[in-house]
Amino acid sequence: MRITIAHSPDSDDAYMMAPLALGWMDPEGFEIDFVRKDIEQLNREAMEARYEVTAISFGAYPELVGKYDLLTAGSSIQEGTGPLVVSRKPMERDQLASVTVAIPGLRTSAYLAMRKWMGGLNVELLPFDQILPSVAEGRFEAGLLIHESQLMYQDAGLHLVVDLGAWWKAAYDLPLPMGGNAIRSDLPIDTKQHFAALMRKSVEMAQARHWESVDYAQSFGRGMDREMVGRYVNAWVNEFTVDPGPRGRRAVAELLGIEPSWIQG
Repeated sequence: MRITIAHSPDSDDAYMMAPLALGWMDPEGFEIDFVRKDIEQLNREAMEARYEVTAISFGAYPELVGKYDLLTAGSSIQEGTGPLVVSRKPMERDQLASVTVAIPGLRTSAYLAMRKWMGGLNVELLPFDQILPSVAEGRFEAGLLIHESQLMYQDAGLHLVVDLGAWWKAAYDLPLPMGGNAIRSDLPIDTKQHFAALMRKSVEMAQARHWESVDYAQSFGRGMDREMVGRYVNAWVNEFTVDPGPRGRRAVAELLGIEPSWIQG
């Protein structure tokens, strides 16, 4: 079967796809094409069920029920840390109500978590990689950082308002889910289960060939050196990525307020 896998060029997404993309493993009957786009664009295109397999923000999933099921392998779920709300000048939580916060997308899990932390904020959409420089240069007073920019805000002279992953852990005693891989619901169940198992093998092989997979992820040019890519991947490709398990599934359900449909790898 020929399928298209759509994923973002973010380090963790690229890392876990390296074994499939680079031909390190038997695709087990699948002929795979890859599409790489920003996650917010993938969230929008998922509404059209454009790709057989796609990375999505968990925050987009409630709009995708009936179109996609979640794969157990390939989730980005982190315990005790997560997206950051940062500001140009030191700022308390209540002061955010008087400024505009730059966010990476209305369907992102980070924005969903921020709304749960503090609702009613004024927001403006920016590509995720423009948020940090826009706050640092004073175009916005605050921003919501995702992906690799979470590691760079201090070097830009910005100030932490809240680590949403730490807040979520304190509030719910759960890891914070960000994104996952989804497979089209209309595919045959045996095809979905077969690919779910293949995706798990890809994650496990990426971990086994860690630095080779880091080098592949770094090739997408996110402005990080090899060591920083390795740090980011170590944080976000973890035991929950192989399988979310009961706590990971509970965390997704808590964040979304619904029980997703999972395909076991």
